Amino acid sequence: MLLRDMMRNERAGLSTRLIEALRSARHVVALTGSGLSAESGIPTFRGVDGYWRRYRVEDLASPHGFARDPRLVWTWYNERWQRCRTAEPNPGHRALAELERALPRVTVVTQNVDGLHLRAGSRNVLELHGTLRKAYCTRCAERAPMPDDGWPLDAIDHDCGGRMRPGVVWFGEALPHGAWEAAQAAVASADVLLVVGTSALVYPAAGLWESAPRGCITVEINPEETPISDRLDERYASPAGSLLPQLLDAAQRR
Repeated sequence: MLLRDMMRNERAGLSTRLIEALRSARHVVALTGSGLSAESGIPTFRGVDGYWRRYRVEDLASPHGFARDPRLVWTWYNERWQRCRTAEPNPGHRALAELERALPRVTVVTQNVDGLHLRAGSRNVLELHGTLRKAYCTRCAERAPMPDDGWPLDAIDHDCGGRMRPGVVWFGEALPHGAWEAAQAAVASADVLLVVGTSALVYPAAGLWESAPRGCITVEINPEETPISDRLDERYASPAGSLLPQLLDAAQRR
C-alpha cells in the first residue's frame, strides 16, 4: 500500500520518513499554487465569477486580449489586485516563512502573483508567474509599482508609445528571465520537495517536480487529487493551512 493511500484525511499524521527527512534536510523546496492562496480568500485563477463569466480567462490574461481591449484587461486585474492587497497570509504561508528560519535553506517557488509569501516573511521566493505588485511598459519595459487603488485606466498609454501592463506572465508568454532556471536548480538540490495547492496542470511549472534528485522525498499537500498525485512519494489530502504548521512543528522538534 502506498503511503498516500494511508493519508486520506486531515487527521492522518506525518510519516516518520518525512519527519526525519525534514529534521536532517539541507534544502527544502516548496512549489506553491493557487490552492494555498485560496485559503486566504483569493479565488483560484479560473474562479471567474459574476460579471467576468462573460469572458474567457484566456482573453483577460493574454497579449492578444490586452491588445484588443487593454481597459477591460486592466479592470479585471485591478479587481484581482484589490483582493490580493487586502488578503492576509494564512497559516500555510506563515509556516513556510518560519520553516525558512528553522532549517538551513528553504526555497519557495510559487505560481502565485499575490505576494503573500513575501508578506508572510519568506525571503527566498521565486515568483514564476511574475507579480501583481508591479506594472511595466510593453515597449520600453519601464517598471512601476502598482498603486493601492489599481492602475489608472487613463494612464495605460505610456509616453514612449507603449502601454503599461500588469507584471504577470500571460498565456503564451515565457517565464521571467532566470526564474525557471533558478527554480530548476533549487529543485535539483532539494532533500524534500513540497508541492502545495497546485493543480499540476499549468506547464512548465507542473513538471518542475521531475527535476528532484534521487533520494529527495516528494510530497503533495492538496485536498484535491491532481495528475501527479500518484507519482509523488507521499500525499496528504489536507489544506495547506492545516498541514504546513504540522511540518513546521515536526522540523523544530529535534
